Amino acid sequence: MALAALQSRGFEIPLVLTQPDRPAGRGQQLQASAVKAWAVQQGLAVIQPHGLRLDGRYSTEAEQARASLVEARIDVMVVAAYGLILPEWALCLPRFGCLNIHASLLPRWRGAAPIHRAIEAGDAHTGITVMQMEAGLDTGPMLLSESLNIAPDDTTGTLHDRLATLGGELIVEALRRLRLGELTASPQPAEGVTYAHKIDKAEALVDWNDGAEVIERRIRAFNPAPGAVSKLRGDAVKLWRALPVSAMGSPPGTVVSACAEGITVACGRGALRLTELQRAGGKRLTAAQFLQGQASLIGGRFGA
Repeated sequence: MALAALQSRGFEIPLVLTQPDRPAGRGQQLQASAVKAWAVQQGLAVIQPHGLRLDGRYSTEAEQARASLVEARIDVMVVAAYGLILPEWALCLPRFGCLNIHASLLPRWRGAAPIHRAIEAGDAHTGITVMQMEAGLDTGPMLLSESLNIAPDDTTGTLHDRLATLGGELIVEALRRLRLGELTASPQPAEGVTYAHKIDKAEALVDWNDGAEVIERRIRAFNPAPGAVSKLRGDAVKLWRALPVSAMGSPPGTVVSACAEGITVACGRGALRLTELQRAGGKRLTAAQFLQGQASLIGGRFGA
């Protein structure tokens, strides 16, 4: 986490902004973000405005947030996956502006879901870009960047954790250079711009007419959330791990084999061997566990 990296290197953190507590889990109890939980544990001041627009629905909270930031006398604001658009007043308030830790090599994958989209697209590598924020969506000049390879078995969860570590290292270096007057901004290239649109839950529904490699990437991209899902005998099943394999021609979605090594399902091109699945309300299971006590799936159909 960037906050932990900054604190460990001696940077003062006078104030932490994070989104309000959200309902989570089966009981839908309010749950604090990981950022808030860590900040409270460290004894740092935390504010959680619902919005930052002074003329918006949460204008009172925005005014209070601005007053808190002014009082904190901040030199720079570090932003990482905050989830709210920063209005002009916030961008201009710190002496050195706002620095964003973005989980892609800009200008590729601007937007809300860069890690998901990089895996889904089959990118061989991604990285972290530290940029100076401006009013546009991830359009600001770049300050530092570093590449990271995407492993063939990376999920959004595993890649996120590695990028978070890299992001912490880069923001520490950026602020070190900023303090020495050695940080230089470069405009983003005009070519190669792509947008990582927010993940819609509807995307998680597997279309078995797609190729096996396409579906396998989506399974990894949607792990841990929202989770790729398909119907089987009328019940929703989440798919967590799979491996593309060759297969004889069968209608897409057809189970062509099922054993402890995996459940092989025909796709529009090739087939997928499902190795980790989860029934609704259950826990993640290996293929062997999933098949226990169940009638033969061979010839059955996913997606139906």
